[in-house]
Amino acid sequence: MAGLAESGSNPDVDLLYDINGLAKDAPLWFDRVMEYVGEYGILLATVLLVLWCWLSVRRRGGAEAPASVAALVWAPLAAGIAVLINVPIRGFVERPRPFLSHEGLDVLVSGKTDYSFVSDHATITMAMAVGLFVANRKFGFYGIGLALLEGFCRVYMGVHYPTDVVGGFALGTAVALLLSPLAMALLTPLMKAIGRSPRAGLLIRARGTSYDGQDAVIPGARKEAGAEERDLAA
Repeated sequence: MAGLAESGSNPDVDLLYDINGLAKDAPLWFDRVMEYVGEYGILLATVLLVLWCWLSVRRRGGAEAPASVAALVWAPLAAGIAVLINVPIRGFVERPRPFLSHEGLDVLVSGKTDYSFVSDHATITMAMAVGLFVANRKFGFYGIGLALLEGFCRVYMGVHYPTDVVGGFALGTAVALLLSPLAMALLTPLMKAIGRSPRAGLLIRARGTSYDGQDAVIPGARKEAGAEERDLAA
């Protein structure tokens, strides 16, 4: 696999130079923005998106709230498991970073000495995006958009080949989807039990919102909105 990276005549390397070449033509301030966005910003934005979805699910309540919250809990767990699986994959493939094998790349982040395949950033963001999609399609599409942007940034920054990113997307998606039935079977009853607690139940549903999605003060006030917004994909 590492040998594929040493040839400049394959589409992977050609696309690497094309995307990273944009950094050479961009102003310095834009490269600094891309460096921060690709290294930290999108990861933070993905976490905030999960929290935003949780607030939406919690505010809406309803019978599907425990399953939705369980899917949101699964999103970061899936990302963590995918990264752990990537550890032996990286050691087996042993693909050097592109800037170690190819000259003329504009590397925006220094200190990257580990192996390149697969990209941890792409793996984490896509695993969380797919887990988010299980909870809510609308938020999931936003998450997938962030993951795709993350993949572009990693190549733009000169620290990954395009196939490193594609491999990360595949790994994150596989873990999030294939283990989702088991995760939901374990987490959903736990979230239901938490939801029945007077205090901890506020993690599942907002105060005054019952499992049938109705407001405790004005019966039926939230039911119609909940029917329009509910979008559980699990």
